[in-house]
Amino acid sequence: MLVTSGAEGRQLEEPRVRYLGLEMISEPVKPHLLKLEEFMWHQVEAFEPEIRDLVGYCLKNSGKRIRPILLFYSGWNGDGRVSDDLIKASAVIEFVHLATLVHDDILDRATLRHNDSTVAKRFGPEVAVLLGDALFSQALKLAADFPFVEVCREVSRATRRVCAGEIAQTFERGNAEIGIHDYLRIIDLKTAELFRVSCFLGARLGGYHDAFTKAVAAFGRYLGMAYQIYDDCADFTGNEDRIGKTLGTDIASGKVTLPVIYLLQALDPPARSSFLEEVQAGDPNDVSNLTRDMVECGALEKARELFIEHVTMGEDALAGFHDLAPVGKLLEISDFVRRRIPEPLAGCR
Repeated sequence: MLVTSGAEGRQLEEPRVRYLGLEMISEPVKPHLLKLEEFMWHQVEAFEPEIRDLVGYCLKNSGKRIRPILLFYSGWNGDGRVSDDLIKASAVIEFVHLATLVHDDILDRATLRHNDSTVAKRFGPEVAVLLGDALFSQALKLAADFPFVEVCREVSRATRRVCAGEIAQTFERGNAEIGIHDYLRIIDLKTAELFRVSCFLGARLGGYHDAFTKAVAAFGRYLGMAYQIYDDCADFTGNEDRIGKTLGTDIASGKVTLPVIYLLQALDPPARSSFLEEVQAGDPNDVSNLTRDMVECGALEKARELFIEHVTMGEDALAGFHDLAPVGKLLEISDFVRRRIPEPLAGCR
């Protein structure tokens, strides 16, 4: 199916919720996703002519749209009617998310994103830095267009927190002594925050009361943390064609993520000392050997358990609101994530 955008008559492919297989879950909000796709391509014209092609390159390689799906369902009214406010808010979140990905790929020296070259690989890191800044700026401009300040305030706060998380993670690169508490703090900031604000804005713009808005924001936060735990495990167990991005970049760039933390806890002192030296030198073991060690010592299973714990906490946050239209849809997503995301962990055994 094709839809025609007013932006120079561009033919837009129907958006596909890729890599996680969320097609069935996203079916009820497909009209929202189509409108989002069209809206974002129209936004290309708002950028200066010098960078429109670069913005288009980012949009062409957009990802799973899980944040907009969460936003749409958090504001779900039961009849499937498309809300212009929800479309605009989801575009704000997606522009922030795109900016973080562009910057993240520079830090990770990643060459592949959604099965295509990263902006940094294709156009250079200098261009990627500035393009990410431009995407952030457009997100805040759209947020400021709302007639009330709450959207801009929440998005600005979320953007600041995401940047703080990335900075904290940068300071921890090569620090193999990082603990679980610090790790969880970082992923809460850099990943879960956009999940949280997506759900918050969806519920707020959908007209739901404060108690539910707070609950659905907590749901988004815990789901976002679970998602990052999965992503960190997939860096060792995934398949690049399936995941759609360069794997092994975390450990190669000195990021000590959850499965590595659990591996370090399981190693005897000599092996731990040797591994610490390799991480700090930026020369870790072969990824396949690391994955084998993680399986044998139970590191991946422990990561899976923490993943399940966060999914469960998210579901628990919605207790007491099952009479509201969004909850059934959000729990479907949670159940899907619970059943599907652990598969790569089991598959590497």
